[in-house]
Amino acid sequence: MAVDRDHVLRSAAALLTRRATATMDEVAKAAGIGRATLHRHFAGREALVRALEALGIQEIEAALDAARLDEGPAEDALRRFVGAVEPAAGLLAFLVTENQLFEDGVHAGWSRIDARISALFRRGQERGEFRIDLPPAWLTEALYGLIGACAWSIQDGRVAAKDFTYMTTELLLGGVRRGART
Repeated sequence: MAVDRDHVLRSAAALLTRRATATMDEVAKAAGIGRATLHRHFAGREALVRALEALGIQEIEAALDAARLDEGPAEDALRRFVGAVEPAAGLLAFLVTENQLFEDGVHAGWSRIDARISALFRRGQERGEFRIDLPPAWLTEALYGLIGACAWSIQDGRVAAKDFTYMTTELLLGGVRRGART
């Protein structure tokens, strides 16, 4: 019987976004396969996490493409991105806290993602939409943090999933919008 690698990765992502410390045995069980089968596809946790990183980068880049970041006001583009990234929010939350991914330098995919999101914030600053006293790199990191926090709050049942885009964008934009004092 052939093992569907995408199914295994998505099962692992679903489990690890809820329980980052899940064992390989638990990952195998969640995917409906044996530990030996899982180990044939992923030599260990590090290999699995690296494969999840590749999946996460792929999904986030697809969300960036879908959001059409260069169109219209930066605020609208940000809302489109947050809405598009919602299905991958839990995986993103897991990946940005997985320290082993950043020990040997940053994967080029993260650099591409950071550059695209930072460019959105920079565009908003240049057009007078966003405050200029906070660097785009920091705003990008703050966005990741809010996406992760909202994903975890939804998983824990503390907030409604239908409010993901609204809660994330409104909290960030409340601090990012250019106001009379900035």
